[in-house]
Amino acid sequence: MNDASYAPPKVWTWDSESGGKFANINRPIAGATHEEDLAVGKHPMQLYSLATPNGVKATVMLEELLALGHEGAEYDAYLVNIQEGNQFSSGFVAANPNSKIPALMDHSTDPVTRVFESGAILLYLAEKFGAFLPADHTKRTECLCWLFWQMGSAPYLGGGFGHFYAYAPEKYEYPINRFAMEVKRQLDVLDRRLAESQYLAGDEYSIADIAVWPWYGGLVKGLLYDAGEFLDVASYSNVVRWADAIAERAAVKRGRIVNRAWGAPESQLLERHDANDFETRTMDKLQPSSDEEE
Repeated sequence: MNDASYAPPKVWTWDSESGGKFANINRPIAGATHEEDLAVGKHPMQLYSLATPNGVKATVMLEELLALGHEGAEYDAYLVNIQEGNQFSSGFVAANPNSKIPALMDHSTDPVTRVFESGAILLYLAEKFGAFLPADHTKRTECLCWLFWQMGSAPYLGGGFGHFYAYAPEKYEYPINRFAMEVKRQLDVLDRRLAESQYLAGDEYSIADIAVWPWYGGLVKGLLYDAGEFLDVASYSNVVRWADAIAERAAVKRGRIVNRAWGAPESQLLERHDANDFETRTMDKLQPSSDEEE
């Protein structure tokens, strides 16, 4: 149903008071708002992030690489509080001109390599370490298809459904129905694929799974928007099977809590600088995530 009180103006102008929960960080311009350098730790990889689904992709990938014995994947993870506008510091904008988490700086190269966009980070690390990306050309192509499927689909789940269902200051039937329909279509796409394949790229766990799990796995596991019943996620049995299997991976449990700034204190690891940082943390019983638009 259309809102009869609103007619689009001839020229749109920014209303800084609109936008619901994220109004204080949403703006129609790019660039830094303040001068602040990024902290740099001792490890080759420096990650600047928050444990939203996009941030979890990067930390899970780094933890998976370390689990395989890739010492060059050791990393420091610094919290970027998007509610406080940390992503608009001059240092972060230099790492990611799009001002979105996560951003990775690889100090093992000369000059230092910046990598932004979560999918690009996964692909960069997979190629650098020769892991979680099939060597066979056909399987590699399948993996990349699902990786880019996720990058193209997530805005419908996050900025679309998630925004209007969970974060918008007012609830409207049309946008919620429109995005719920699309999210369910995407779940059906995944369910049909996972009916014929253990993982998205085939029989190998890959960066495609690491990319998709924090969003769609999180949704069916009850970690996003508290929308499981509304979307009838239990009916996508193959997605649930896949999501449960990945959730049990030790590296996934570790990666999920890095840069996590909500939930029970023992489920938070604001910064990660060493594997020992996980020793006092609980990784099995985590509450649903917040700040999931990134």
